[in-house]
Order: sequence, then C-alpha cells, then structure tokens
Amino acid sequence: MRFVLTGFTEDAGCRVFTFERIAEDQARTKFVVKADLALSRRHDIRLQELPLLCREILERCDADEQARTFIYTEADMIVHAEGCASDQAARQRKMPTHKAQDKANGVAWRTPRV
Repeated sequence: MRFVLTGFTEDAGCRVFTFERIAEDQARTKFVVKADLALSRRHDIRLQELPLLCREILERCDADEQARTFIYTEADMIVHAEGCASDQAARQRKMPTHKAQDKANGVAWRTPRV
C-alpha cells in the first residue's frame, strides 16, 4: 500500500494535506493530515518537509484503523527536530580539523631560487 499527496489547503494557520492510499487492489481511500505552521517554524521544520513528515504519520497507522483524519502533533515535530539536531552534530564531528597556519607553511615553494 502506498500514499500519494493529492493537494493541500490552508486553514487557520495550519496546512491541511490530503492523501490517497492506494491499496494492492488499486482501491483508493482519502486521508487528511493537519500540521500547525507556527509549531513547525518553532521547531525549525521547513515547509517543504511537511508533506513527507505527514505521510510518515499515515504509514505508521494500521491498515485496519478507521480514522481518516490525523494531526501532525508537536510531539512528532520535537522527535523530528531532535533527530535532525543529532544528525547535524554527527556531521560536525566528522568534519576534518585544519592545522593552524604558520609562517613556515609554503616557504619552500614561495622562496625564489637563486
């Protein structure tokens, strides 16, 4: 089963995403996920990321679940923001450190030969 974003609307400071679930037999079911834009800005979540994050909410729900409307909560946003922060910290640790420059660096090739 897969989810396809079919569109979005704005509603009182929230972005409302509509998805269709396409089942194995090609049956389509409509789902709605609502995300608060103020909360997403507070947790440094870019607007472009919201559709994928909302789709993850749908992918986690049970196929037998009757609910068709979900909310991307602040708790979900915090988990995502913490994951991004730890990824950023790991990238910072992997960056090579540079040696401090001193006056002797490059002297051999800068000095004119006589």
